[in-house]
Amino acid sequence: MRCLCFLFLLIAAPAAMAGEFRSIGDNAAPMYDAPSVKANALFVASRFYPVEVIVQLDAWTKVRDVAGDLAWVEKKNLSDTRTVVVTAALADVRQKAEDGAPLVFQAQRGVALEIVELGVGPWVKVRHRDGQTGFVRANQVWGL
Repeated sequence: MRCLCFLFLLIAAPAAMAGEFRSIGDNAAPMYDAPSVKANALFVASRFYPVEVIVQLDAWTKVRDVAGDLAWVEKKNLSDTRTVVVTAALADVRQKAEDGAPLVFQAQRGVALEIVELGVGPWVKVRHRDGQTGFVRANQVWGL
């Protein structure tokens, strides 16, 4: 029985550790060092910037960004729209989830892309703000 419980915990642990990701909403949002508008503003996150949720309070959410930095943002500034940010110097976005597929576009480091579909093996289907859609390798983006 102990072995069975251990096996269940081993299987369930990665799912429990998976982060919840959100993005900054339609407008840029100030990021603070504490959960208050009177706290120090650290930087302003652009719209659609992906963040990982760490802690949620009533009106505030503590988040981690692509650089690993922690900050507080007002919950009203977060969106349920899932996005990723390109971490590779240049990410190829292809027509199909295949290395040899025709190129749709390339995205530079720091560009945010909306997630259209997850779970295409090592690929993620994304949409650029200009409307172009394609598949990018998951290891070239952050926010999954």
